[in-house]
Amino acid sequence: MPFHKFFLLFAGAAALACSPVCASPFKPAPRPVAKKAGAVQALPAARVKQSLADYQRWLNLLVERHAAAGLATAVVLDDKVVFERTVGYADTATRQPVTPFTVFRLASLSKAFATALTGLLVDDGKLRWDTRLVNVLPYFKLKDMKAADKATVGDIMGQRLGLPRNTYDRMLEDDIPYEELVRKLDEVRMACGVGQCYGYQNVAFGMIGDVIFARTGDFFYHQVDKRLFYPLGMTTASYGRAALESSKSWARPHHASGHGWVPFEPNETYYRVAPAAGVNASLRDMEKWLIAQMGGRPDVLSPSLLKVLHTPGIPTPSELYASPWRRKRLTSAYYALGWRVYRYAGETLIYHAGAVAGYRTMIGFFPKYNVGMVTLWNSSGPVPGGLMPMVFDDLLGLPHVDWAGLEHDPPRHRAAPKRRRHHRAYRHRH
Repeated sequence: MPFHKFFLLFAGAAALACSPVCASPFKPAPRPVAKKAGAVQALPAARVKQSLADYQRWLNLLVERHAAAGLATAVVLDDKVVFERTVGYADTATRQPVTPFTVFRLASLSKAFATALTGLLVDDGKLRWDTRLVNVLPYFKLKDMKAADKATVGDIMGQRLGLPRNTYDRMLEDDIPYEELVRKLDEVRMACGVGQCYGYQNVAFGMIGDVIFARTGDFFYHQVDKRLFYPLGMTTASYGRAALESSKSWARPHHASGHGWVPFEPNETYYRVAPAAGVNASLRDMEKWLIAQMGGRPDVLSPSLLKVLHTPGIPTPSELYASPWRRKRLTSAYYALGWRVYRYAGETLIYHAGAVAGYRTMIGFFPKYNVGMVTLWNSSGPVPGGLMPMVFDDLLGLPHVDWAGLEHDPPRHRAAPKRRRHHRAYRHRH
């Protein structure tokens, strides 16, 4: 039996109740055999087996230390799920466990769905990456109107609009409507010229939804349903808080207290900028999404489109210092289109992370080795964020570093994580 079958912890079995997407009249095309662009180098089978065994052990330590309320994670190799595990609870109050079908908020992982849809519409001729915003959105203005005249779809999707980082996020968190904020961009002093520097945005990124409505006459999330969720079989994926809470199993957000993880109500804030942060999805959905992004579903996302989405764009030097593993492993960092592109220990890593109140998400893959992973958790603790680079180090044969801090500081001496205010949405800085 191939080694990966030993680590496939849940077979793709249980059928779900059909989501609204299943009722779509659009039928997915038969799935072809994936054809990878460029040479893919195989990782040593013994190293992969050991890496997955190590990951199993680290997750056991995570459980022992109660370092997350609940977590779902998977590793994909050569278009197959070779490792899948869930731990903890979707709701610690009811002790409902996390399953592979439990739906989480994706936070900024949502951006890659927006860029993929935009790319499909570009392929259809509905718009172009260099479509100027002023030609589509009558309300669009910047403080420098000469710059505004040059701003394109690619500039908002590539985080290079020239605005200061996270413009108006705090006002969005204070319940000022997106529609009002996006019409106030001309009041903001620009950090640089359009296309000249990196400035991560959520409010401005949300304008792609308005562009798509203007060019198709259809709502953004309808287009994502039709063009991505349905053909990829992402049957639990959705947009918005109401859809999250109507899911058969969904992960409540949690904050830390002296008595452990405590669930609270999801925050509506970043759902208001759906293209930037509106997607909900389960681990099983995200396995399919990861396979597609790695080139395994050319019937949905073509190799030529993936190349566009993953091509490095604007440099993001701040990413080189954002965490210990980045400081040690990264030598370059760029933003592409809804994805970050890192040089990780000499290898290209396509990656993104996300965070809203009570949820954290991470996804990443190495095209050269056709291997990647995804992790979703429903609490604000930082420990799970160190697991992905630990697995990546193992897979690449790098020296072991306990980036998650799991292999020391025994549980009885470990201080409870500090309680954080959960009434705010926590600005996306990923």
